[in-house]
Amino acid sequence: MDDVNALKQRIKSMMVENLMLQVATMDIADDQPLFGPGSLGLDSVDALQLVVALDKHFGLKIPDPAAAREILQTVNTIVGAVQKKLAHSPGGPAYPQALSDPGGAGTGPRPPRS
Repeated sequence: MDDVNALKQRIKSMMVENLMLQVATMDIADDQPLFGPGSLGLDSVDALQLVVALDKHFGLKIPDPAAAREILQTVNTIVGAVQKKLAHSPGGPAYPQALSDPGGAGTGPRPPRS
């Protein structure tokens, strides 16, 4: 359960940082719609940035608009998709690395060139 909560926080932080949202992560409800009426107010550009960030941080590929509409509904639906992806990754779940690596799933600052 802690892994799920940590994953939710990681995704919320990623959204606030990547989408430059003017809202605190604690103010984003897990089941709050991301798009449309009563939502967080994201638009199509935010959706594209979110797709890229999810691929970069978690290796989650969102192949088409129909998949995006299904996955990008709420934080909970994103968490479900990330959990499914991590569970089916070679070598099993990658929660510890995906949650603890601030660059996301093995990415980080590039070492300086000599």
